[in-house]
Amino acid sequence: MNKKPGIRPGFLFMGLLLAVAASSGAARAADRARPSSEGVRLNAFFEREYRWQLQESPESATFDGVNDFNDRLTDRSSTAIARRKAHVGEVIRTLIGFDRKQLGIQDRISRDLMLDEARQTEAVNAIYGELPFYGLGEWIVVAPNGGPQQGFAMLAKATPFETARDYENYLKRLHALPRSLEQSTALMREGMRSGWMPPREIMDRVPAQFDDFIAPGVESNPLFRPFNDFAAGISQDDRDRLAAEGRRVLVEQVAPAFKTMRDFLVREYLPACRTDLAASTLPGGSAYYALAVHHSTTTTLTPRQIHDIGLREVDRIGAQMDALIAELGFKGTRTAFFDSLRADPRFYYTSSDEMLKDYRDIAKRVDAALPSLFAELPRLPYGVRAMEAYEGDNAEHYTAGALDGSRAGYFEANVLSLATRPKYDMENTFVHEAVPGHHLQIARAQELKGLPTFRRNAGYTAYTEGWALYAESLGPAVGVYQDPYSRFGAMGWDMVRACRLVIDTGIHAFGWTRDRSIAYMMDNAGLQRGFAAAEIDRYIASPGQALGYKIGQLKIRELRDRARSTLGDRFDIRSFHNAILDDGALPLTVLESRIDEWIAMRGKGARSPVNSSH
Repeated sequence: MNKKPGIRPGFLFMGLLLAVAASSGAARAADRARPSSEGVRLNAFFEREYRWQLQESPESATFDGVNDFNDRLTDRSSTAIARRKAHVGEVIRTLIGFDRKQLGIQDRISRDLMLDEARQTEAVNAIYGELPFYGLGEWIVVAPNGGPQQGFAMLAKATPFETARDYENYLKRLHALPRSLEQSTALMREGMRSGWMPPREIMDRVPAQFDDFIAPGVESNPLFRPFNDFAAGISQDDRDRLAAEGRRVLVEQVAPAFKTMRDFLVREYLPACRTDLAASTLPGGSAYYALAVHHSTTTTLTPRQIHDIGLREVDRIGAQMDALIAELGFKGTRTAFFDSLRADPRFYYTSSDEMLKDYRDIAKRVDAALPSLFAELPRLPYGVRAMEAYEGDNAEHYTAGALDGSRAGYFEANVLSLATRPKYDMENTFVHEAVPGHHLQIARAQELKGLPTFRRNAGYTAYTEGWALYAESLGPAVGVYQDPYSRFGAMGWDMVRACRLVIDTGIHAFGWTRDRSIAYMMDNAGLQRGFAAAEIDRYIASPGQALGYKIGQLKIRELRDRARSTLGDRFDIRSFHNAILDDGALPLTVLESRIDEWIAMRGKGARSPVNSSH
């Protein structure tokens, strides 16, 4: 999971957490050369729009490494949301006003991407009508895998704390936090009034996630942590003053505000949550789920088509898993094999430090092999660190670095639940979340030159998660999956992503129950019930989001096979991978068109060196 909040680094109220062709030869490099006067005007608009978005979402600015708005939080009032809705129409009208014929290739792509995104947002907003919700995620403010109980603490981790001014800005945010929680509660009340409510079945574990923010004292509060470790250049007087104010605002204002929201959840919101699971039973009906599917997959596939693709993938991967089980000499069913693995203590850690050490050892091995697969690599480093206790038993994830390179990316390992994290899952988890998965793709995009900022920081689920899942298949080439159990672990997680196609569409389009969905995941992917339930709750809370992984992986694999078949001896995996990465994140339809252009160029013998993007 890419917790680039959201897919572009933004505030994780939905936990979802949403991230050129220079490396492809001279013609693709020329895409960015000498923009026309129309292109100059267009790119100036892109930068103004990007700046406007950061002003509207200061948390996103912080995650991006733009620190101009670190003293404020997003205004989530109905007035502010109405302003954003009106702005979408202004963006559409402005973009339509640019003459595509006078734009270069990359400028046309950029214009069309922003225009398509704005039109999708407008379509979702039209479903909400006059309600104060904006975009796909605004109506669900709190969920098991995202909300203020997680987003604010992640924001604190992304904030720079190098000067007294940084702390003063952070204190302003803490002072603003109670108002933000009040605004979020008001949005939830609008959901109660209008029927835009999450299912009750997934919400029961949410109130407990607020406990760390309302406990007596502040030392255990994740929001106080910046005051425990001051930068060397901050004087002792400033340290004492800032820590005292931080303690006061957390005790007197922030903790009571979190308690008020928690009480509201328990007494009013959860009892009012709907009993249906399907997104198609929301007030927006099937149209809402259709938009969610399109947004996640960036294709025209229908829920039925996606469901059927999932069923075929489940059968294919299941056959591979069963063959490996037989190869290992196990006599029994797949379920029995999973049970035997869970009962074997050699596959589980008893020490969090040992798990982190082994993840870092994996990183060293994989890093050394990357040049064999990529013509050019990003410069931004990444680290390996433990997830925080307040995040609960959620999935391992990647947190993106700053756009300007001032903050490294991080793979965050779940060391909180060692009994549910087997060793044979670690390698595929790492290559998905770090390299050659999320970190490599996102950092590469951030460092591209000649693209507008919004492109370097863009994210499409089918592309970003599709790439990370495709990256899992590169494991043998980067020195992992050397033992059969790690290979089995990789197959198991590929199976999870195939099951998502079946279950997400099953729940939201075909009437599947939560219990049926959990059982399907357990039977096919072998997840323990608690882990499977958390997965299913995520699909229920975020309709359509889980579809992008497997759909994107299959498309990238299809494009690689097409390129290899067409080019023969001229196919080079290093150049192909950079051709996939070096336009930044794209919808799958646009990606396919760009790779077809790359194939045609390579077929004509174009072998220009990689154009530096740093």
